[in-house]
Amino acid sequence: MKSLNVLVAALLLGGVVSAQAQALRPEVGKPLQQASELLRAGKAREAMAKVREAEGAGNKSGAEQLMIDRMKGAAAQRAGDNGAAIQAFEAVFPRVSGGEAAQVAESLAFAYSQAKDWGKTSQWIQKAQSLGGGSAQLKQLQAYVQGQSGDYSAIARDAAAAVSNAEQGGRRPEEGDLLRLADAQARTGNTAGQAATLEKLIAYYPKKDYWGIYLARLQRKSGFSDRFALEIMRLKLATGLITKTEEFMEMSQLALQAGYPAEGKDIVDKGFAAGALGTGAEAERHKRLRDLAYKQEADGKLSIDGRATAAAALKEGNDLVQIGYAYVTMGQGDKGIGLIEQGIAKGGLKRPEDAKLRLGVAMLKSGKAKAKAVQMLRSVQGTDGAADLGRVWALVSNQAS
Repeated sequence: MKSLNVLVAALLLGGVVSAQAQALRPEVGKPLQQASELLRAGKAREAMAKVREAEGAGNKSGAEQLMIDRMKGAAAQRAGDNGAAIQAFEAVFPRVSGGEAAQVAESLAFAYSQAKDWGKTSQWIQKAQSLGGGSAQLKQLQAYVQGQSGDYSAIARDAAAAVSNAEQGGRRPEEGDLLRLADAQARTGNTAGQAATLEKLIAYYPKKDYWGIYLARLQRKSGFSDRFALEIMRLKLATGLITKTEEFMEMSQLALQAGYPAEGKDIVDKGFAAGALGTGAEAERHKRLRDLAYKQEADGKLSIDGRATAAAALKEGNDLVQIGYAYVTMGQGDKGIGLIEQGIAKGGLKRPEDAKLRLGVAMLKSGKAKAKAVQMLRSVQGTDGAADLGRVWALVSNQAS
């Protein structure tokens, strides 16, 4: 009958066998074996009937009662009889140790959650964790219970610990942990923490939905300057978020207004190629924008060399930075980067951090010196959005590699 002990324990507790298990008598062992077979077949209620038959045996030993309670707990839980499951597993718990105790505690946590006794659920979750239990299902249950209680500070604490442990161990944090952390931070008013978590989310899981949430939130950040509207659109384009007619129109117009006609023309072309422009009731308006972009791009090509010469003669480097980036948008990356670097070196810049951002992005677009580009982008400082944009462009570069 010793093999029966192995069978029952393997079925109920993942192969864990009590070190003190003794041979079961036929009047106990046979119905328990039948119960185990019924459970395998998905017949939990029938299995419970066999467990009761084993319970009816007289003069049961401690080992026999332990095996009965194990089987009863498993059968009752699968049959949806949470009261019986709780009674059985609570009888088992004091008599087992190690991994088996952790599994029993986890089973009790789930049984109490089904009974909606959140206090007891939390207690057994903590006991399971203290014994080394840490299954994904237990973590999900813990997050659910904390949410039911409104204890978002606890959710944030636990999720932050899970993210930190993963990163310190050289692993990518679980997507669910990052989402739980971001949600809990939002609910507790930790806007700075949520921003940092969202950055981790797009770094580890660069999905379009997450990019959309992050960039929309970034634009609403306190102190974020309106002058970066075009830069946000560039990031949206780089992450596949520019898809609508009005988005192509807005980005093209912003590029033309900023003095980058080649970029404006490129965006219009992309809109027409995607079918977002050139159709519908506004088709003529789209064509007028395309005509304007083509004209300004042609005029820009004719005048840019002369403008660059004039900018080089100025004491300040602002125009060199502007014209240098214009060259980059025209596909002349090396020449444009050189002019931006000259402008930064010359000094007298109205916004030095913006110039560093332009240089870093130009390096990325040129496809050269990526490590240097990322270093430049991460060096951008300021509280008006420039530093945020530098970090985000560095993330985009990592995803493109």
